[in-house]
Amino acid sequence: MQVRCATSPAPGPSSLQVLLWRRALDPHVGRWSLPGGRLRPDEDVETSIRRQLAEKVDVTHLTHVEQLAVFSAPDRVPGPRVVATAFLGLVPAGVDPVIPEDTAWHDLDALPRTAFDHEAIALRARDRLRAKLCYTNLGFALAPEEFTISSLRELYSAALGYRVSATNLQRVLARRGLLAPTGGTAPPGRTGGRPAALFSFTGDGMQVTDPFAVFRPPARQRDGSKRQQAGRSRAS
Repeated sequence: MQVRCATSPAPGPSSLQVLLWRRALDPHVGRWSLPGGRLRPDEDVETSIRRQLAEKVDVTHLTHVEQLAVFSAPDRVPGPRVVATAFLGLVPAGVDPVIPEDTAWHDLDALPRTAFDHEAIALRARDRLRAKLCYTNLGFALAPEEFTISSLRELYSAALGYRVSATNLQRVLARRGLLAPTGGTAPPGRTGGRPAALFSFTGDGMQVTDPFAVFRPPARQRDGSKRQQAGRSRAS
């Protein structure tokens, strides 16, 4: 499945979107489904994914592809049993491929009626993306080559589902060595003001940057541990 963060041209939040196409055949004719197809004998899975996206929906620019999960419920598809291997593919902001008339980008928070278990697959991909944004550099796959911190904040906010502080985002990514100033500036907006600096990511391959991010105890528990350690130090 293909996911992108779409920035809003008007004032308002950006959105996390998934590419779906409308089925023309039974079962579930007329419902929206994830693009997919069969694996050829002479290709690996990622090659098959990229080929089918290029052939069926004209998507050729994927900045990241990874296996999501295997979906094997016996009743997931009517008729003979079908096991599906789902992959997550990310399309950077600003890339707008020409897609067929029966294909469209849909907000993940407002999906139409989907075929089979495709809504569950799409939501699983959303959760995977949100998790990896917290402990890897995967933001590079959603962002254009150059960006302002403000526009990057919009992408992270759309993907994570809550408003992100631009200051905190820049501090965390800079501390991890993921941001580099390009030396350029963005054109001033309608209200003028000081031009915003442009940045880029320092790498274009996924790396784990904070392996213990998901194992940190809540702040209250950490503060309690510090107080206990201080008490032991005074007692000794």
